[in-house]
Formats: sequence, C-alpha cells, structure tokens
Amino acid sequence: MNYFEWNTSPVLVSFGSFSLAWYGLLFATGFFLGFQIMRWIFIREKKPLNSLDKIFVYMVLGALLGARLGHVLFYDPVYYLLNPFEIIKVWEGGLASHGGTVGMLIAMYVYARQTADVSFYWILDRMTLPISLGSFFIRSGNFFNSEIIGTPTTVPWAIVFSRVDDLPRHPAQLYEALVYLLLFISLFFLYRKYGDKLKPGFMMGILMIVIFGSRFLIEFIKIPQESFEPILSLNMGQWLSLPFILIGTLFIYLSQRKIA
Repeated sequence: MNYFEWNTSPVLVSFGSFSLAWYGLLFATGFFLGFQIMRWIFIREKKPLNSLDKIFVYMVLGALLGARLGHVLFYDPVYYLLNPFEIIKVWEGGLASHGGTVGMLIAMYVYARQTADVSFYWILDRMTLPISLGSFFIRSGNFFNSEIIGTPTTVPWAIVFSRVDDLPRHPAQLYEALVYLLLFISLFFLYRKYGDKLKPGFMMGILMIVIFGSRFLIEFIKIPQESFEPILSLNMGQWLSLPFILIGTLFIYLSQRKIA
C-alpha cells in the first residue's frame, strides 16, 4: 500500500539569518484569532474593550510560564536542576500543555480578582473558544514539525514522516487537531445559541473533559516522548491528564448545582 509521505520543512521562509517556521506562524495565528474572538465576545456582551489587552497579557504569560515550568518539573527535573540556565531557553522547545493549563487558570484567577466587571468563571467559559482554536493551531504546528508522531500502523490514512523514518504511522497530531477543531466549533455554536443562559463553569468543564480525555486516549498510539515512559503503566501525558478530566467533571457538577 502506498502511504502519504510527509517531508515538508518546518521552516516556511528564510531570509539570511531570519527564518519563519510553520509552528511559529500557526502559533501566532491561533493567538491572533483568539484575540479577535474575545473582542467579538466583549462587544457582544457589552464589556469594556480596554481590559481585553490585559486579559491576553495575563493569559499568554500564564500559559507560557506554566507550560515551561510544567515541562521542567514533569519531564526532566534532574537535568534542569543541574542546568538551571536551560530553563529560560523556551525557544529550544519544551512546553507542557498540562502546565500551561495550570498557568492559565492561575492567571485568569488573578485577573478576575483584580477586575470588578468579570468573574473567574465568566472569563474561563469565554476563554474556551480561543483555547480550543489555539490548541488546533498548535497541534497543526506539531504536524509541520513532524513531532509528537504516532506508532507504526497499516491503516489507510497512515502517514510516513520521512524526516523521522520510513514507517507508516498514526498522524497523532492531526487526530488531536481534529478533536480540538470540532470542540471549538461545538463550543462556538453552544455559546452563540445560549450565551448567558449557560451556567458558570459549564463550558470550561466541557473543554477540560474533551481536551484531556482525547489526549488520554490518543496517547495510547503515540510514541513515548521521554525515555522513562516505557516503564510506566500509563505515560506521563496520561497521568497528568487524569486530574484535569476530574477537574472538568467537577466544573460541570458545580455548574449544575449552581455553586460555581
């Protein structure tokens, strides 16, 4: 069987010492579109636009710091303990989505405490739209980088990542990207149809269950990301996903109990 071969360079364009990577372009696109979505929400709900910039500064800083520290603590703490200056080299890779989620939650809590016109649950529910869409672009960037690839398979849609090897593999990045895109579309129409009728925390609960639930399942067909993972009953991504699935379930439970 002839499989689709993926050998696209991760660099989109290069001019001398400057280069633009697909991942960076898709990452920036996700943030740009997310900002426009939040602007539309603020206008729709008559919230002051002058606070929107502050929200995204908090979210970006919280997500990036959390994602980096999550990678340091969860995946290679000994290396970074021995090489502390390596921690700041974010441009060399090493971001954990679980840590990014924690960082974002903390950042939004701090923002809500400082702002009178929005609540913590209000901002979390609205942020589900840019988060789910941004996650789609990030996983698409992983595809262009030929990273986070799946295990070998013979399914008809298998892809040969020729920059890695000659084996047909599950396009695990695309599986996740598709889930996140469908989640964004679902949340968008849910918000547009019901808006303020949705109970606080409900949309964030759905987001956490779908993102980390799908992450847990798709991890079964990913190759190990770290050398120590083959000895684990579940890999690190799966163990870290379980608490977020429970938190998402708690969000939905509290929203339905009118406690949130």
